[in-house]
Amino acid sequence: MNNNNQSLNNSNDLKDAEKAPKIAAIYARVSSGKQLRGYSLPEQIKLCRERCEQNGWKVKFIFREEQNAATIDRPRFSIMMQRAKEREFDVVIFWKLDRFCRSLIDVVNVEKQLRDWGISICSLTESLDTTTSAGRFVFRTLASAAQWEREMISERACMGMHALAMQHKWPSRIVPYGYNKNTDGYLTVNEYEAKIVKMIFQRYIKIQSMPQLAFELNEKGIKPRRADRWSATVIKYILDNQIYLGCYQVAGVTDQINELKIISKSLFQKAKNVRYRNKREPIPTSRKEFIIDKFINNYKLFLDDMEELENAEPGVLYAD
Repeated sequence: MNNNNQSLNNSNDLKDAEKAPKIAAIYARVSSGKQLRGYSLPEQIKLCRERCEQNGWKVKFIFREEQNAATIDRPRFSIMMQRAKEREFDVVIFWKLDRFCRSLIDVVNVEKQLRDWGISICSLTESLDTTTSAGRFVFRTLASAAQWEREMISERACMGMHALAMQHKWPSRIVPYGYNKNTDGYLTVNEYEAKIVKMIFQRYIKIQSMPQLAFELNEKGIKPRRADRWSATVIKYILDNQIYLGCYQVAGVTDQINELKIISKSLFQKAKNVRYRNKREPIPTSRKEFIIDKFINNYKLFLDDMEELENAEPGVLYAD
């Protein structure tokens, strides 16, 4: 009887929860400084309020984003996500998808995060409402399209990089220290920086310390390419980079380009030997097994000793 009453109470609680109005948060954002009629923040909020009234949702928050941004890194958006994480509302409603997130990929990622927190989204223009089964179906279709778009972008990027690499061009905007990138996209040796590269290899072999070498470069006022000061990390990148041997390795293409060679192979190898001078050889499997067995045997002896102590007579001292 008690179980039946408990089940009935749980059922009533569930029905009450379903009847309770959803708590809504309105998100509105401008797209530019010049808003056309029907696109302004007050108009967006007005339309969202009307939809909430139609659905019986109670508006608790209104997030007005008066900043135009291409990403989701926006002040009010961040506050909204924090409130969502704290589950202070049930659904976030907005006028149009591109006012919520500029890219479809961002929409999919944000929706997944909100869904994990139990929050639904509702877009007025696209008639997208994930509080309903039909809305969730539509969004899954959008998510599939976003995944396809993401894969296509990745494939095109890889194809483009490979095509440039086949011509020995440098596809990245980040150019290695010691080189310049000409207007045709090819690397050329920067004579001044090439001298610094040689000096880095030679000096490292002598002092055998990347932090000390970085300190010396900074003391001499020599500037790195993309940072204010030299660091051990930057030094390590240079010592590891085979481009200084003229070895071009980009997007699956590997070729020797002697015009890019700055240091000799012997100098590169000497620096490598210094770097790995203290690296231990891996422990053989047989040695590992021996160590493990020894540890287990010692632990068993320890357990035996503990058992003897537990069974010892009071006041009696046991010794080997």
